[in-house]
Order: sequence, then structure tokens, then C-alpha cells
Amino acid sequence: MTQTTTAPAQATTTAAASRAAKAQGAIQSAVRIVVSFLFLCHGLQGFGFFGGVDGAGGSVELDSWPGWYGSVIELVGAAFVLVGLFTRPVAVLLSGVMAYAYFTVHASEGLLPLQNMGELSTLYCWIFLLIAAIGPGTYALDTLRRRR
Repeated sequence: MTQTTTAPAQATTTAAASRAAKAQGAIQSAVRIVVSFLFLCHGLQGFGFFGGVDGAGGSVELDSWPGWYGSVIELVGAAFVLVGLFTRPVAVLLSGVMAYAYFTVHASEGLLPLQNMGELSTLYCWIFLLIAAIGPGTYALDTLRRRR
């Protein structure tokens, strides 16, 4: 008799867990898409878009290190993460790029990110590390590649 009374409860729990897993995958995908789109715009600033690096449409010097190469890595990496292709390794790379930016550009200006204008670098660094850890979510090219 115990088995018959727990079966409906188990079915309800399983259905709820399935809905929660679907929602989690969709939310992961949404966060990945939004963050990578914003980061893509950030990378485009290095090439003079969206006000450029100086707010007046200026771009980084062609073939300069780290400015131009960093902008290229940001742009290409953001595009890969946006579509969810090779998401984990690219997100690790982008996390490292932002850590590098923080320590080479911002840290010398003050101890805390709020003091040294490094909040954006810090946030992107940790969010990309989180994306690398949890994966791309349901709606990603990586997910399609795994199904085949």
C-alpha cells in the first residue's frame, strides 16, 4: 500500500524537477547570450564603435599590444560565447583577458574596483568564469554538437 501512495508523489516530483531543469537551462542560455552581447559591444569599442575607447570615437592603434589584440580576442570570443560554440574554453580565455585587464590597467589606480574603475573588468572576469563552470545552457551550438 505504501508503494501506491508514493508513486503519484514521485511522478509529481519528477515532473517538477524536469520543469526546473528546463528553466535552468534556458536561464543559463539567456544570461550567456546577454553577457556575451554586452561584451561584444565592449570589444567593438576598441575599434571606435559606441563612442570608442575615449568616448569620442577613438580606436586602439592597429596591431598594438594589448589594446588591439585584446579587442580582437574580446570580439571573437564574445561571438563564440554568444552562439554557444566552444563555450567553456572560450569563457575561460575571456575570464583571463578580463583578469589581465584588471591587474595591468586598473589595479595600479587603487585597491578596490570601485576606486580604480575596474568594476566592469571584475564582473566580466567572474561571470565568464561562472559560464565556463556551469556551461552554455540549453540553447547553444555546443548542446547541438553533443546530441549528434
